Amino acid sequence: AVVSTQSGHYGREKRLSASVMKCGRKKVWLDPNEASEISNANSRQNIKKLIKDGLIIKKPQTVHSRARCRKNREARRMGRHTGAGKRKGTANARMPEKVIWMRRMRVLRRLLKKYREDKKIDKHMYHALYLQSKGNIFKNKRVLMEHIHKKKAESARLKTLQEQAEARRNRSKAAHERKQARNAQKHAEIFAHIEDNAPEEES
Repeated sequence: AVVSTQSGHYGREKRLSASVMKCGRKKVWLDPNEASEISNANSRQNIKKLIKDGLIIKKPQTVHSRARCRKNREARRMGRHTGAGKRKGTANARMPEKVIWMRRMRVLRRLLKKYREDKKIDKHMYHALYLQSKGNIFKNKRVLMEHIHKKKAESARLKTLQEQAEARRNRSKAAHERKQARNAQKHAEIFAHIEDNAPEEES
């Protein structure tokens, strides 16, 4: 490669320096006051010596500030810069309905699983609520929790009513049995009285 020291373009030196310092040619700075010495460097060893002496330097990385980006992102989080004029895609492209649906299902199913593990609901109620969730019955976790509490209160009320009805049946059955026992005793006494009087009449 032909080296032009007058113009200040060191093709070979820049290539070798970039290779040694593991950077691009743009990052290589060659001392213009030491043009003759740099132009004589024709090996990696010579380049390393020049780097050590400070005649060849790797330029610092150019600053690419993200301050404006961060400031804009914070503003977007507060709802700025998101009007109709800033939107490119459809509403479904910007936030897909499927993603919203999956998030909702995962929230509801996670809650059902937790309630089942904590024994707040049994496996039958879990299965029924799981299918209802899939059927789009509950729009969020709060609605599902309210439904569960309502169902549990309803089942507790029905259980109480059943217990009360069973107790009433048992009481009436016991009363009926006592009444039958009393009637049977009365009948037995009457028959005994009749039998006692029958021999007297015959005599």
